[in-house]
Amino acid sequence: MGLRFQQLKKLWLLYLFLLFFAFFMFAISINLYVASIQTADSELRHPKPPPKRRSLWPHKSIVAHYIGKGDIFGNMTADDYNINQFKPVPGEGADGRPVVVPPRDRFRMQRFFRLNSFNLLASDRIPLNRTLKDYRTPECRDKKYDSGLPSTSVIIVFHNEAWSVLLRTITSVINRSPRHLLKEIILVDDASERSYLKRQLESYIRVLTVPTRIYRMKKRSGLVPARLLGAEHARGDVLTFLDAHCECSRGWLEPLLARIKEARNVVICPVIDIISDDNFSYTKTFENHWGGFNWQLSFRWFSSERKRQTTEITAKDSTAPIATPGMAGGLFAIDRNYFYEMGSYDSNMRVWGGENVEMSFRIWQCGGRVEISPCSHVGHVFRSSTPYTFPGGMSEVLTDNLARAATVWMDDWQYFVMLYTSGLSLSVKDKVNVTERVALREKLQCKSFAWYLENIWPEHFFPAPDRFFGKIIWLDGETECAQAYSKHMKNLPGRALSREWKRAFEEIESKSEEFMSLIDLERDKCLRPLKEVAPRSSLQPVTVGDCTSHAQTMDMFVITPKGQIMTNDNICLAYRPPKQGVIKLLKNRNATTSNVMLTQCAGDASQLWNYDMDTQQISHRDTKLCLTLKAATNARLQKQEKVVLCMQCDFKDITQKWGFIPLPWRL
Repeated sequence: MGLRFQQLKKLWLLYLFLLFFAFFMFAISINLYVASIQTADSELRHPKPPPKRRSLWPHKSIVAHYIGKGDIFGNMTADDYNINQFKPVPGEGADGRPVVVPPRDRFRMQRFFRLNSFNLLASDRIPLNRTLKDYRTPECRDKKYDSGLPSTSVIIVFHNEAWSVLLRTITSVINRSPRHLLKEIILVDDASERSYLKRQLESYIRVLTVPTRIYRMKKRSGLVPARLLGAEHARGDVLTFLDAHCECSRGWLEPLLARIKEARNVVICPVIDIISDDNFSYTKTFENHWGGFNWQLSFRWFSSERKRQTTEITAKDSTAPIATPGMAGGLFAIDRNYFYEMGSYDSNMRVWGGENVEMSFRIWQCGGRVEISPCSHVGHVFRSSTPYTFPGGMSEVLTDNLARAATVWMDDWQYFVMLYTSGLSLSVKDKVNVTERVALREKLQCKSFAWYLENIWPEHFFPAPDRFFGKIIWLDGETECAQAYSKHMKNLPGRALSREWKRAFEEIESKSEEFMSLIDLERDKCLRPLKEVAPRSSLQPVTVGDCTSHAQTMDMFVITPKGQIMTNDNICLAYRPPKQGVIKLLKNRNATTSNVMLTQCAGDASQLWNYDMDTQQISHRDTKLCLTLKAATNARLQKQEKVVLCMQCDFKDITQKWGFIPLPWRL
């Protein structure tokens, strides 16, 4: 009996110990959780203010992808897709400030982010008529406009758009547009499936103070057919197209209409400010930016200085519109009659993508203008991805659309795009029927693409007849290609007397087929960015790597007659000396830092180079230093890697020998 009692006593003591230990660990967990919430609340109550301005460039690329179900946030149900969770909190997001979602809703916030590829819970906390600051410059605020401006129909296409975002777009148009200028709002539903976008939306727009109508596509057709449907029913003098996730700021409309009244052949765009997809903060962007297209015909923003109006009166007017070679395509205004005279849209373009490329080329080449008004600001929700699927597949739709634009408007440059753009090929060109659009170009007596590049976008980074296009190869003296190149250059008469790029281009072109046939993809090394992807927003060192096949753009360059070495996305080779302190530190460690970078083209002296055909050296024009291939220590990775530097020229140094291998870019 005594032994059994002792055993029971030990068991009870063990049980009590385990119970106490479990309670102790639970208490610690609760305290840690509460502390984390308090910290998060503190951070969220006092968030870092967003920058006052932010450049639109680099703009996030938007690619479509399928949103799968069944991840850590659980499967999305029919109720998730169709429920309208709009519950505005007074003052939330006022003046464009960021929205703070309470910690208790963080899980739901991430779960519902997938529906629209933005923070739906943040948007649903913001009132439809949230206040925004006046983002115009003092000069724009003081500008007076003619009282007889034309009226406009605002056309908004949507597909499964969030209730709060769509209605905030509509509300901002109504609240910040002079009533006598706003003829109507036309909504075009591109076969949405959300239940709240049916009768609930129709009931809502009936009580609006501006006539608003909805037209519905019978099946998912995409942006172009939907906008054409809206334009067909528009009655305003001007068509103003907006995306369904925008917010118009004060004074946005008058500058657009005033410019069209001055010149009906102008397609005018607002400055597109940034609405965060994460917290819906509104960030003003710089007025002085413009748009173009890269080698893949993807739209890009650039921020270098461009001329405004060409007259002496407006040359120094900060409120004057800025000519832009290309437009983003989501937000613009155009005279209604002029829209149809110029061929409206290519109605055979499907879903989305490429229509802005086609319209930009067409308007400029056929006698019109594309401009950005610095006095008109409209915010746009920029998403890192689109939540929508593409009927027919994103890749096929986009390549077909781009092939149509290139075939009709780009002349010889269409072959460049199709030869060196991933997804496009000459076979795609053969399957698109552009007979009607070619006939339109002939009817309008439009100019050539060469004229467009020379006159509208002279700072472009595309190949041209007077430019070199191809690879920059390191002449190590060992490969067959390097030996043939050096031999050819050394045997040129008068080679030592000519350091003009034009002369070099002529000599290289005369031997292009021979040089290309001798390239050894496994042994020859070509100039390229140090990282796998070329930079678009920051400096990046330069190295050499295997000379890749023609389809790759990382090691392909364009060289202009004045000595700019350019590549895709408006990137240029530049001399950027590091600070003296950095040089001294690295010298003490027997390391080398690169002073040659790939960065945004600016056209200044740091980006101008010379070539000596006699010594095969590329030298920086101002410093007279030569491109040199050296081994450098990567402090982060603790390894040696080859980096291109600018060093004192030595014609005997094999690491300073460079050649140019031209590539065909037109048929």
